[in-house]
Amino acid sequence: MDEVSISEHDTSLTLEKVCFQSETQYLERKGLHEQHVKPSKVANEIIGMLNAGGGVLVLGVATDGSITDMRSLNEQELNRYRTLHTNFIQPPANVTLEEVVLETGELIFLYHAPLDVERLYARSDNEEVYLRVADENRGPLPREQVRKLEYDKQIRKYEEELCTGFDMSDLDLDLIGWLKEQLQYEGTDEEFLVARHVAEVTEGGCVLKNAGVLLFAQDPEKYIPSTVVRYVRYEGAEAAVGEEYNVIKDEVFTGNIPTLIESLKKFMSIALRDYYYLDVEQGKFMKVSEYPKDAWLEGIVNALCHRSYNMQGNAVYIKHFDDRLQISNSGPLPAQVTVENIRHVRYARNPRIARVLYDMGYVRELNEGVPRIYRSMEKSMLSEPEYSVKNDIVLLLLRNKVAGHEETVSDRVMSLVEANWASYNETQRGIITTLFNLHQATLSELAEVLGITETGVRGYLNLFVGQGIIEKKTNKLRDKHAPYMFKKSYNPRKKS
Repeated sequence: MDEVSISEHDTSLTLEKVCFQSETQYLERKGLHEQHVKPSKVANEIIGMLNAGGGVLVLGVATDGSITDMRSLNEQELNRYRTLHTNFIQPPANVTLEEVVLETGELIFLYHAPLDVERLYARSDNEEVYLRVADENRGPLPREQVRKLEYDKQIRKYEEELCTGFDMSDLDLDLIGWLKEQLQYEGTDEEFLVARHVAEVTEGGCVLKNAGVLLFAQDPEKYIPSTVVRYVRYEGAEAAVGEEYNVIKDEVFTGNIPTLIESLKKFMSIALRDYYYLDVEQGKFMKVSEYPKDAWLEGIVNALCHRSYNMQGNAVYIKHFDDRLQISNSGPLPAQVTVENIRHVRYARNPRIARVLYDMGYVRELNEGVPRIYRSMEKSMLSEPEYSVKNDIVLLLLRNKVAGHEETVSDRVMSLVEANWASYNETQRGIITTLFNLHQATLSELAEVLGITETGVRGYLNLFVGQGIIEKKTNKLRDKHAPYMFKKSYNPRKKS
């Protein structure tokens, strides 16, 4: 399909995107013959967008991308859709209806719902409130959630405030130019910033909002304190002070949010250690990072995207211990979100920032970040992520297996096991796998885990000891309680 924009209001909207891109926080499709497509139901969807991060509702394009000409309706029905945003929504919303005639002749409607940080929108006939979360509309919301939403809109105002002292020569023009190219925007830089709602035209000229400073200033710290990210590496599993002080690396990262993300992607890829896990299907030891990239990167992006920048003095912290990684940002959790439901419910604390990061590809789906962290940790056979909130600080904790696996198996032993894996029987593979997972085990423990007799295990242990794969940690000739483990150095017994 043609990649030319079909919208004068949003240049990123191509026909392919409108028809086939997955529905997101900012994009919803409604076919005329689908359920919930009455004007009142479409109004509910627009209300949800108005109360979240804004977006576009496409009417006349079904979920599967098929197009139905809006002119198949009679004029009276068509006018009900033309006026639904004025008839069903209160207070009056600045929704733009764009009627687009495609090259193939069909008419579709694009409802452009802007973000409004101050007002809460509801149905004008029954006062029901809706909220768009990821690719679905939630509601009507109970009164308690409506109150939380009202509170969060007060916090949201900070990213909308004008940074009147900003010097426009401090803009990151390369970043702006790159994003303009991605979105096929042909206007000036200032027009682009206004179009993305991160700047405003005043009598004195174009002025950046705080969201614009955080996204496009070369040095946001010059205007907004504590916009940095601080990485601290500790030796051990706890932070110590005084003579026991154990910080071995302390790095501060500065720059706008996209620059911070890119800098941290490179830095963390080097800072994180590798460990091996045994793929029992292939019989190979696979080297992976101590934390999957999707987990730590999403954690960092979420912290930068959703932190409360009005709570100054609290930088984003990445604390790296031997056994865990902690990523923290100033909170509290935004409306609708709790520690218990954070995997399934998302709400943008800073929707202007979230929208631009989405355009840049950093926030692929507003509701996908946290689930992706869970999935990537599970896929890497690591512990489930842990979220907590204390003193208005949101903390994400990721646990690794490096401490247990470090130097568990030498390179020579791994090569020997891999070379002979195909010839091992079920018991032999069970011994290797159990020792890798437990790091060491006695004869009786192995027999219990494998469900066979000690005699059945002992012969294979002796064979592995003779091959220099396993060693028995004891000074006694006969010690049934001695632990077995992988040999640290390759030195097989010589035949007599």
